[in-house]
Amino acid sequence: MSHDTWIHRVARVCVRPLIGTPVTPNHLTAARLLSGVAAAALVAIGAAPWALIGCALFLLSMLLDRADGELARLTGKTSAFGHRLDLWTDAVCDTVIVLALGIAQRDGLFGGWAVLMGAIAALSVAVIFVNVLALDRHMGRDGVMLQATAGFDPDDAIAIVPIAVASGVGDWVLPAALLAAPAAAWLVVGHLRKQVTGVDK
Repeated sequence: MSHDTWIHRVARVCVRPLIGTPVTPNHLTAARLLSGVAAAALVAIGAAPWALIGCALFLLSMLLDRADGELARLTGKTSAFGHRLDLWTDAVCDTVIVLALGIAQRDGLFGGWAVLMGAIAALSVAVIFVNVLALDRHMGRDGVMLQATAGFDPDDAIAIVPIAVASGVGDWVLPAALLAAPAAAWLVVGHLRKQVTGVDK
């Protein structure tokens, strides 16, 4: 993904005090993973104040996701391992928060179907990341870079989930996720297959 979004710029400022300390980029990645999974668990409860705490925690997790790369670049500690760890962490956190959205809405408009809807959308997110990881193996980190548009990149869209839950409109975001995630997975898989085929030739 891009390194020049609004969230990256905020993260860049936040990590500057960590330069020269024992804190490493991988520490921030681990914090991102723990906070992202914990946030999803809290959002899945579906009731205040836990869901609201989970929403705030997931937004913090998103900031940590950008912060690890920013700290790595500022300190010259970029590594192939750290890059791959970051991608796997993104895959886990983004998948579980979409699943949590479905679980959180189980008592809402769609009833028990909400859980299935969330599971399908989460599976689609996982498929996207599996293919992103495959492209990364073939083309390296530059192969999965996207240019930011107006300070945002596609990865920022996951922020819609906690914001929707916190705003009480999760019932309306869930069907959008159900439709958008599989469509995005289909498009991404097709695009990445073309990229990988081109590399293999």
